[in-house]
Amino acid sequence: MPSQDHTTGYEPLNTLKPVASDIWLIDGPALRFRGIPYPTRGTIIRLQTGDLWVHSPTQLTDKLRDEIATLGPVRYLIAPIWGHYSHINGWQTAFSGAKSFAAPGVAQRAAKKGLAIDFDQDLTSQAPAAWSDEIDQMIVDGSRAHREVVFFHRASETLILTDLIQNFESAKLPAWVRPLVWIAGIDDSDGKMPFDRRLTFRKAPLADAVERMIAWGPQRIILAHGRWYQRDGVGELRRAFRRILRDREWVAAMNRIEKDRARNSD
Repeated sequence: MPSQDHTTGYEPLNTLKPVASDIWLIDGPALRFRGIPYPTRGTIIRLQTGDLWVHSPTQLTDKLRDEIATLGPVRYLIAPIWGHYSHINGWQTAFSGAKSFAAPGVAQRAAKKGLAIDFDQDLTSQAPAAWSDEIDQMIVDGSRAHREVVFFHRASETLILTDLIQNFESAKLPAWVRPLVWIAGIDDSDGKMPFDRRLTFRKAPLADAVERMIAWGPQRIILAHGRWYQRDGVGELRRAFRRILRDREWVAAMNRIEKDRARNSD
């Protein structure tokens, strides 16, 4: 399990930060993964029932728990990809009435790291009835190694991603980390999917997923790592995945040309 650091540049940490009506984010301490400090971020949505839905739970402090109690009861804990389970046990203990949901492979990954977590249900591309009227979800297909579940809160027009886009602000990183972030292509000047992760994906399924996210029409995108996008969510998706979309557009254009040639030859 990654070790924890306590500064990120997104202070104050471990406190609720409003995003829009009935949605908040929590900036948590950095976790060191392969020596690099990754800022963490969770998201809380208050459903129409008053129940709270928590995406990628961060470190739970007494103060944060007291703040959350003013919003409503925590009912759903979401581990959206294999690297985001570190604090689930603490939240399960604090909110015993909550059900825990995990993306494919999360429980197995946690077990390999020596952390036993009891999840109530696996996440799929079909949202459970408890939130299907308010939150869309989808497993991003195309990679066996990275099975992220993404979410779209309709009322606030907010897309919630975990590792699909990373967007590190260089000024908030130690100097020795900055070249690594630039090489990986995940600096805030052009945040996107890390290059090594992109190589694990097949283009067509990933492009399908991106096009569906664009069709949701997000106005903002909350990211787990780095600066999140407060506006022009669709534009940021098109920018971050422009190479994938450009390949698809090129193939579509070639197919149209071939069809025109076939018609003209008849």
